[in-house]
Amino acid sequence: MDPVYLFGLASRKADWLTTRQAVLARNVANANTPGFRSRDIEPFSATMDKTALTLATTAPDHMPLGPAQANAARSRPNKSNESWETYHSGNSVSIEEELLKAGEVSREYGVTTAIVKSFHKFVLSSVRSQG
Repeated sequence: MDPVYLFGLASRKADWLTTRQAVLARNVANANTPGFRSRDIEPFSATMDKTALTLATTAPDHMPLGPAQANAARSRPNKSNESWETYHSGNSVSIEEELLKAGEVSREYGVTTAIVKSFHKFVLSSVRSQG
């Protein structure tokens, strides 16, 4: 059986979320700074694209899924070129947009921790049943 790196992946996701939250907080802190341009970090999906994950077929009834089908099935964020609003001072920070992004970070962190807790319970139950 191949090792499962779910905890490592969840740790990388938590690190990414921490970094994104810091960038968003910096944007909000500079909301009144003339000429400040709001920033965001590279999506976590870019990290996933760099990580080689393959699906295992453990039963003959499972359909094989190659990398091309996996990439086609993965949802991609809608990237819009429309910016929110740039003020006359040249500042592009929108508090509403930053709060929406902070809400996304909070939700993603909650989902990540819930998955880790469930996986941890699964590992503990399998260890207890072995002993």
